[in-house]
Amino acid sequence: MSFFAKTGESRHSLYLNPAAIIPIEDEDEDDGEDDGDGYVTAEEEFCDEVEDGGGRNCAHKFLQVQSFKAGSKSGSFVKERRIPTLTEPFRLERKGSFQDGKKKGGAGIVSTVMELLKGFRPGSDITKLQLPPQFNLPKSQLQVYGEAVYCCGQDYLGMCAAGVTPVDRMLAVVRFHLSTTRPAPFLKAPYNPVLGETHHVSVGELNVLCEQVSHNPPVTALYATNEVKKLEMLWWHQPVPRFYGGYVEASIIGQRRLKLLEHQETYEFTSPNLQIRFFPNAGTAWVGSTTVKCKETGLEAVVNFKPKTLFGMRGSSNKVSGKVFEKSSGNVLYELNGCWDGVVTLKDKATGITSTLYDAQDAIIDIHAPAVANLEALSPVESVNVWLDVTTNMLNGDWDIAREAKRKLEETQRALKKERLSSGTVWSPKYFSAVKGGGWEWNCAGQSVPSAPLVVE
Repeated sequence: MSFFAKTGESRHSLYLNPAAIIPIEDEDEDDGEDDGDGYVTAEEEFCDEVEDGGGRNCAHKFLQVQSFKAGSKSGSFVKERRIPTLTEPFRLERKGSFQDGKKKGGAGIVSTVMELLKGFRPGSDITKLQLPPQFNLPKSQLQVYGEAVYCCGQDYLGMCAAGVTPVDRMLAVVRFHLSTTRPAPFLKAPYNPVLGETHHVSVGELNVLCEQVSHNPPVTALYATNEVKKLEMLWWHQPVPRFYGGYVEASIIGQRRLKLLEHQETYEFTSPNLQIRFFPNAGTAWVGSTTVKCKETGLEAVVNFKPKTLFGMRGSSNKVSGKVFEKSSGNVLYELNGCWDGVVTLKDKATGITSTLYDAQDAIIDIHAPAVANLEALSPVESVNVWLDVTTNMLNGDWDIAREAKRKLEETQRALKKERLSSGTVWSPKYFSAVKGGGWEWNCAGQSVPSAPLVVE
């Protein structure tokens, strides 16, 4: 059976937002089987395959949805469906560095944010801080994570598997690691994904699937496969933002793991932290020390993301430095220096020759958002569907309507949580499983991510 397949006649139809095609025949409660809309969604069929293979039952309700009366006894009314809008990925401007949204009057925005933060003590976790729509970017955090993998001007991920020697492959992985660092807008945050929200995108032979596996704390898991290049990648991220008076710093707890199956190598790497400074020099910066490690080859790399000086009088906030070395001997093979939003050079310690490892102009300028290739195959819990009304009204400047749409979505999640608590129901993700001792794993062992209805062309 195909990943998205038409089944029999429709018994009833439920909708996530008023833009859906909604043929209604009755108002039966969800019976825990397929959604009865005449189609098997990507989630339903994929989890059916897992169940057939002896996996656990994945059939459960992600989001509360509502019946829509067509105003006709026969229920034959069909409302026109809107094509969801996917906003452009974070990227560099063609001339100069990324423009992060700081504009004239930015001091007033900073004052507003400080007012929102006034109840927090320095060092406090501000994960639960609720932002009004004016401070949201018109996209979900799931899309932001996914873009770092599927939106790149060069196939740096695929190149990781193409290296001839272990050193070649380590350098390619470090380059891919640098390419996942993207400009972060100042005082703008993506939507906090709802529990069970997904984002499924394909680019070439690479298929990427993200799922929000926890809401409190917020944890996003990502799995990507390329059967041609014989690679698979698992990420899981838990941002922990803390308020430190003059700035907020979000530590990224989690793991990034890349497997090059043909070479039987696994690379594990960490993420830098995001710092949002309010004064004296307002802006955003990626900071902290990150590592890339391969146990099989004994090679490791350290990449340091350097913060700007306190008053911003000298240096760039986007500088990086690091080294690639042999773990057993400590012998340094290469040194790297530069800026993640510019050029990062590589110096061969044996020969003294310097070359270019990474150029952001090639990686994060000419990149674009995915397009909807198959509207009917879009899951109801796909990010662009979940946030469709909020995003549409934000882009139209209808802030009151956007705020109300966001409020209703949040109320629905609170009601679902209350329902689960009262019934003793334990929610479980469809595609990922919690690992004893911490972390998450791909739930559908032995299966690659299928092609997606959203495609980067």
